[in-house]
This record gives sequence, structure tokens and C-alpha cells, in this order.
Amino acid sequence: MAYDLFLFDLDDTLLDFKESERRCFAAVLQSLGVRDRLDELYHQYQIENRRLWALFEEAKTSKEHLKVERFRRIFENFGIEIDPHKASDHYLEALPETVVLMDHAEEICKWLAERGEIGIITNGMHAVQIKRIENSKLAPYISFTSVSEECGYAKPDIRFFEHSAKMAKKFHKESAVVIGDRMETDILGAQNFGLRSCWFNPEKTKHNFSFKADYEISHLSEIQSLLKR
Repeated sequence: MAYDLFLFDLDDTLLDFKESERRCFAAVLQSLGVRDRLDELYHQYQIENRRLWALFEEAKTSKEHLKVERFRRIFENFGIEIDPHKASDHYLEALPETVVLMDHAEEICKWLAERGEIGIITNGMHAVQIKRIENSKLAPYISFTSVSEECGYAKPDIRFFEHSAKMAKKFHKESAVVIGDRMETDILGAQNFGLRSCWFNPEKTKHNFSFKADYEISHLSEIQSLLKR
């Protein structure tokens, strides 16, 4: 199968969001006077953030509520008297400046851009995601970026994929492939929209979903040999 449109998830697929988030979270809290229990706070932040994003993906909460609520919850749990709105604002300002690439991300994007069009499909905040791409070394290779906040729908909603398809220079389902690390958003969304998919699974995690990806890789560099076959 020959592909000419490569639809990449962004966080934890091309950008190491976990590491970026960890560094940014610690720096922001330290700037607000928090010095102790940073690892505990970050662990709890991850839990609350995942819960809220799951609600957002199910259209059960808003993006504006999510931004602040994740900080309000951890501050309340740890008895920290900091305005969660202030923490959220500082965090969203700092996050785009804290960019860490996944291994081989720049190399594979350069290689694919010579063979077709690269689009980013991401659930996130538009201004933050656009700035993070600009601050990475990937921007020259990316044709367009589709963000859930701008679209109004989030992966795996089929309407998000319809929106993304319209942003491509040319779009044919049979020559497009989705590459992402989350089965429940990237791979399911691709399947629902009738696209082939590649699950980026660096930790070689087992899953029990009723659906599966067309391909599976544990290193981005494997995309080259996979597409050459």
C-alpha cells in the first residue's frame, strides 16, 4: 500500500509530552513558591488531568474548565493556597517553551515529507500545540495541524477526522494513514473514519480492545522499513 498522507498524533508520538510536562510542571510550581513534594504533586496532577481529558473526549466537560480544574483539585488535596487560575495561566505560557522530541522524530518527519504530506491531528489547546510545533525542529516538515479545540470535536469523534481531512492538500482514504500512541483515540478514530492506522507502542503494552491497528511499531524509525515493504 502506497501512502501519501501521514496523520500524526503529536503528544507522546512525535513530542515527548510526558517529559515536557514534568519539567514544565515542576518549574511553574517552584516559581509559585512550592518546593516540596513536587513528585507527589505531579503524580496526582497526571491522574486528575487524565480524568478530565477523558471527560472532555466524551463531551462531558469544557476545555476552559479542564485547564483550571486540574490545578484546583491537586491544590485542594495537598492544602496548597495558590490560585489555580494563576497556576494554569503560568503553566500554559511555559508549556510551549518546554519541547522534547521523541527519538527519531525529526529524522522520520524529514523522510516522510519528501514522500508525501504530514498533518498533525491532536486533542489539545490550539495556541499551545501550534507554539510547541513552532519551537520544535519539526515545523518545516508539517503541512497542517488539526487541533480539537479549533475543530470543536476531539478524537476519536469522526467529525474531528472529517475536519482534519479537509485541511489536507489532497485526501484519499486509501492513501492516508494515522500514526499515534493511543488506541482509544488515534486508532479507534482512524478505524471509525475508514483509515489505516499504525499504533506507536514504545513500551510494547498489551491491550484488550476489540479493535486493532493495521500496523504496530515500538520505534519511529521502524516507519521507514514498514512503508518500504
